[in-house]
Amino acid sequence: MSITVSEVIADTLIKAGAKRCYGIVGDTINHFTNAISKTSLEWINVRHEEVGACEAYMTRQLAVCAGTCGPGSLHFVNGIFESHRNGSPVVLIASNVDSSEEGMGFPQELDQTKIYDQCSVFCQRINHPSQARRIVAQAAQAALTHQGVVMVVVNGDIFKNKIEDDIAWSVHQPQPLIRPNDADLNTLAGMIHSAKRITIYAGIGARESHDQLVALADKIKAPIAHSSRSKEFVEPNNPFNVGMTGILGNLAGMQAMDDCDLLLCLGSDFAYTQFYSKKAQIVQVDTQAKHLGRRTPINLGLVGDVANTIGALLPLLEQRSDDSHLNNALEQWHKDKKEYAGKARHESELIHPQYLTQLLSDKADRNAIFTADGGSPMVWLLRHLEATGERRFLTSLLHGTMANAYPQALGIANAYPHRQVIAMCGDGGLTMLMGDLLTLVQEQIPVKLLVFNNESLGFVEMEQRVEGLLDNYTSLHNPNFASLAEQIGLQGWQVDTPERLPDTMQAWLDHKGPALLEVKVNRMELVMPPKIEANQVVSTALFGVKAVLNGRSDEVISLIRDNFIK
Repeated sequence: MSITVSEVIADTLIKAGAKRCYGIVGDTINHFTNAISKTSLEWINVRHEEVGACEAYMTRQLAVCAGTCGPGSLHFVNGIFESHRNGSPVVLIASNVDSSEEGMGFPQELDQTKIYDQCSVFCQRINHPSQARRIVAQAAQAALTHQGVVMVVVNGDIFKNKIEDDIAWSVHQPQPLIRPNDADLNTLAGMIHSAKRITIYAGIGARESHDQLVALADKIKAPIAHSSRSKEFVEPNNPFNVGMTGILGNLAGMQAMDDCDLLLCLGSDFAYTQFYSKKAQIVQVDTQAKHLGRRTPINLGLVGDVANTIGALLPLLEQRSDDSHLNNALEQWHKDKKEYAGKARHESELIHPQYLTQLLSDKADRNAIFTADGGSPMVWLLRHLEATGERRFLTSLLHGTMANAYPQALGIANAYPHRQVIAMCGDGGLTMLMGDLLTLVQEQIPVKLLVFNNESLGFVEMEQRVEGLLDNYTSLHNPNFASLAEQIGLQGWQVDTPERLPDTMQAWLDHKGPALLEVKVNRMELVMPPKIEANQVVSTALFGVKAVLNGRSDEVISLIRDNFIK
């Protein structure tokens, strides 16, 4: 019996594990959405397509979104880039005008493959109805095995075509074991034996290697620094953890990497060359050979899964007794944590974002899932939320999206309906895609929105001031977010004094449906790097001079009081 191409696509995606499809219905995908309505695939009607591309990071299972021709499919672009760079298996079904009109400059026609080829691991068109199951199965397989976005273009009329669909194309997910060969492992063991001060730097590629990392660190007495993205996997229950490096990191992580004579980069593709050791030998282990040595010069590059590589390496190593390098790093890490705790204390009528985030960490569930907008909310998440081993974190560290937190939380809450999902939103990020607050209401998705309202693009403001510039065009004229939430059917609270915050936060967290908590936080809060360089002090002082000359001396006083004295 013949079935439509729409039915074939939906069936193939369901068999590949997809449970939801996000988008906005209309014109060229109407036949596809009609087919979806007769299946187990749930349609989530978003208000802006960008919001619909953000589910799959946590589950690592297939998520689907579908766009109409022209602007509908085009609106997905930023969400698709975000998901692709996060390694999320997403299928975008992008429709185009009818085949008979293609190439004729028809309204809304565009070449989707040229746009999405740069942010996908598979980007193909269904040129003939008989290709439907074969191409969609290939796309789903590519998304799941390469952990990235795939895109399939379908002309509007092809969705309606009927085919026999008599060849059983299906999706396969092999799970190979990958490790370096014995000769390379022996070379690495020799380098470890010869080194005096070894530091492990664990990236997102070590996400499933916690116990192996701890065993290796114990055997060679090495501190473990980690990337921002791997915080949730590496930090918990890890006596060798010394935090992060980079501009968002802490001094212990930076010093552990800088003071070693052998740096083991395991599953890490950290992009910022200036934070790697200038004097150590560097070994990099990654499943992708193309990643080896692209961020900093290395002495040995090995292709392998981190857990499998450590498992094969450990029997080749002798137990090390000298733990002086490790102890120095751990001592600094304890100081760093004490400093973080100090900044999170409530000491005035201002609500410092560090205090707000620490309170959230204390009150949220031990298995809560957190997202944070790019900018300062992302920093507070990384520095002040406790990683328990059950909690999950997602920020826009690779793409730098400003409005990622609650779109990601929306998809995550659909995938994990029985877990607490909290979006840490900047006021700028929330207002950029505010329309999909209505999606939370309409679909009753129980996301908890925490709005850091400092009435500015705070991270940009900090960047400008550290450069010695007057902050320009960063001020925001915001509504009362709590009242706005109430108007559209969300439960909303607003807090502007520290005394009211604990009880109000608890009420917000306890609310059963979607809810918004707006907190007026201190605007004059610099995101301080782990080590303040002389040029940064000079540049900040230069801002102070310019601000005074422009009649803004009160801001200089606030900046000094809130960041250098408190």
